[in-house]
Formats: sequence, C-alpha cells, structure tokens
Amino acid sequence: MYKINDYVIYKKDVCKVKDIRKNKINNREYYILVPIDDESLIIDTPVDNRMGYLKSIMSKDEADALINNICNIAPIDNGLDKYIDKKYKELLYNSNHEDLIKIIKTTYLRNTERIKNNKKVSERDYDYFNKAEKYLYNELSIVYNMNFEEVKNYIINRMKEI
Repeated sequence: MYKINDYVIYKKDVCKVKDIRKNKINNREYYILVPIDDESLIIDTPVDNRMGYLKSIMSKDEADALINNICNIAPIDNGLDKYIDKKYKELLYNSNHEDLIKIIKTTYLRNTERIKNNKKVSERDYDYFNKAEKYLYNELSIVYNMNFEEVKNYIINRMKEI
C-alpha cells in the first residue's frame, strides 16, 4: 500500500498520493492522486488496484540500468512505415520503458532524416515523440529529483559518455 506523498504511476501519468480516504457509499479506501504535470486534476482510484492502473515508480538502480542500456535498444524497423502508427500505439501502451525509448529513437531519427531532406517534420512522429518523452522523463524526474529538462539533458549527456 502506498502512503501519502508517495509517487506512483497511474495508467501512464506520474502522480503524487495526496490523501487516502474511505468512500462512504461503498466503504472502500481510495487513493487521491494528483498528476505532477497537472495539479488541477484530481484522480481517485481504489487502493485495491483491481484494474491494474497503479504501479510503483522505478528505482534509481532500475533507472540507471535503463539509461546505461539506451544504446542497445534498437529503433523500430523503418520497413514498417505504413504500419508505424499502429506500432507506436502498441509500444506506447505497453507500459515498458524500453518501448518508450524505441519510440523516442525512431521518431527522432525519422524527423531528422526528413529535415535533412528538406521535408516537413511528421506531426504523427512529433506527437508520439512528445508523449513517449513525457511518460519516461516525468518518471525519471521523480527518480533523480530533477525537472523534465534536467532529465532530458542528463540523458543526452550520458549518451555522449557511453
């Protein structure tokens, strides 16, 4: 069971547990969650987590291992171009950190290639890139006690070292 002020992942968003309350109607306990990037939103979800929407934030050791392995995570095969949207959706909703890195790498490489060939950046790739970054970097920002941009720069600098 999580405690007040713990950070958790609810679906895809990093949230802080603001309170734990008992529902007067069904007598079940609920977490009161607030997403870190939208404090105006309040989410209440049962403590028993029957739907599986809640999970713990990765540990610092897990985060370090993930970052150390980024170079070994291959982007999505570009031969799948006409199915790329389906693949992005599949990877985005897997709740797997490596899959988020695959999306970030693939969309970055595809848009870099477009820019090099004087073409417009793909809106689809841009949107998936931003979603994958948000989900991954928000979690890492809690793990490393940094803000979003600091995490992004930290990873870029680490990739230069590896």
